[in-house]
Amino acid sequence: MFYHQRSQAFAQDYLSELQGQILACPYFAVNNLNRDFVGTKGFSVVFRRSHLQTVEQQFPYFGRYLEQALQSDCNAFYLNPLLLKSGSRVDPHIDRSLRSYCKTIDPPNVVSVLYIKVPSDLVGGELVLRSHTRQIGQIRPQANTLVFFQGDLTHSVNPVSSSGFRLSLVCEQYNLEDIQLREIPEFKLESRAINVENKVKQRSKAKLKH
Repeated sequence: MFYHQRSQAFAQDYLSELQGQILACPYFAVNNLNRDFVGTKGFSVVFRRSHLQTVEQQFPYFGRYLEQALQSDCNAFYLNPLLLKSGSRVDPHIDRSLRSYCKTIDPPNVVSVLYIKVPSDLVGGELVLRSHTRQIGQIRPQANTLVFFQGDLTHSVNPVSSSGFRLSLVCEQYNLEDIQLREIPEFKLESRAINVENKVKQRSKAKLKH
């Protein structure tokens, strides 16, 4: 099976908390993902299964999602909230976000997506799944639906048109050999907000030296 869905995956109060915490997170900024992600916002958490507790300590609101979504045979993960608004889209690609740490990495075993917020007037925003050139699914997002799909599928998100925003929580899940796993950070945050903060600090240090 290429993909499956689980509706009403969580209590509504958890979805509300998740949305509020993500939008208020200081790392939430213009996306650090590649150029396929047009007009999107988010941040990313890279971690090994050995440091799952660290993720839950830093981001306790991810805990229930991770408990439901993580597959027992996977040992490395790339987790990212993803916000699309009017004009946003995601171009066709195959996930391999951990490749920046390990060049020989294969696509993830599975990708899980929880739809947290879907505007009532959403036009577009469907998740399109392809195996090679054959389309095998087009999923219209529904709030509180948890989707799992094969990690080697080419996928995209159709251009969004709405007055609100579409918010999801995505996790690429990998089963790596030991030699590959050693190249993956135990726990690391990726965010343009961190990059901006570091540049400001560097400029401040440079001014002090002068």
